[in-house]
Amino acid sequence: MTAQDSATRPSRIAVPAAAGIPQDSSRRAGTVMAALGVTAFSLTFPSTAWGLEGIGPWSFVALRVALSAVIAGGALLALRVPLPARRHWAGLAVVAAGVVVGFPLLTTLALQTSTTAHAAVVVGLLPLTTAVLSALRTGARPSRTFWAAAIAGAAAVIAFTVQQSGGALSTADLYLFASLLVCAAGYTEGGRLAREMPGWQVIGWALVLCLPLALAGAALALQHESFQLTGHSTAGLLYAAIGSQFLGLVVWYRGMAAIGVPKASQLQLAQPLLTLVWSVFLLGEHLTIAAPLTAAAVLVCIAVTQRARG
Repeated sequence: MTAQDSATRPSRIAVPAAAGIPQDSSRRAGTVMAALGVTAFSLTFPSTAWGLEGIGPWSFVALRVALSAVIAGGALLALRVPLPARRHWAGLAVVAAGVVVGFPLLTTLALQTSTTAHAAVVVGLLPLTTAVLSALRTGARPSRTFWAAAIAGAAAVIAFTVQQSGGALSTADLYLFASLLVCAAGYTEGGRLAREMPGWQVIGWALVLCLPLALAGAALALQHESFQLTGHSTAGLLYAAIGSQFLGLVVWYRGMAAIGVPKASQLQLAQPLLTLVWSVFLLGEHLTIAAPLTAAAVLVCIAVTQRARG
């Protein structure tokens, strides 16, 4: 018995150490993937603003979903990916309703009257909304430090928003706040599904689910809205459909599956600040002194949440 214990003892010590290396590597890769997703998403509002220069809001969203759904469906067919299990379809429907349709539509309607910069800082509340819904949905219990940093980051974003808008809420703000709830639900459910199936398949099947609705919506909307393909509107539509709606969500869900929904969602605190930068270079919008101050506060919060143990 003693000899057997001695023989097995080294393996018991070596297994956790060996297992720790790929886990650390997976977390780093997941963080990179989630960060790439955030970068892709940060260009969504500027590209939408470009698209709205020549395309009506309902037509823009319908065409955006239809294009990305065709790409996703083609990839699924080419790779002969089997249909998801029956237990996954309800979750995919939540992803489709929240991420594929709800968030793009509500934010596009908001951007008809709101500036890109204003919309970006309001949507900066998405990480906290996602973390709360994730905790309720999955039973996760992040640490107090995590929650304190997340709330501090959200408070910084709220303060920035109030300062920019003069304390008044508009119809566009209501659209944006509603978009937070539906998108957070889609992110939470998508992050859960991405632990059981590849992330690109999660968004791929969610997009395919929406294809009939998107085609019908495009056919109806194009009869009642303006449609003019300029350089900006074409580039905006293509990026929103391919870069943000498909590729961005692919890497985002892979990242969430690796590092968890709460921590991945906190990386999105940087998204409104990146969008502000793009709004200056691509749209010619002007920033106030509050922007860099908010950036510093948000980056500190990101650092804390990434180090906090949930």
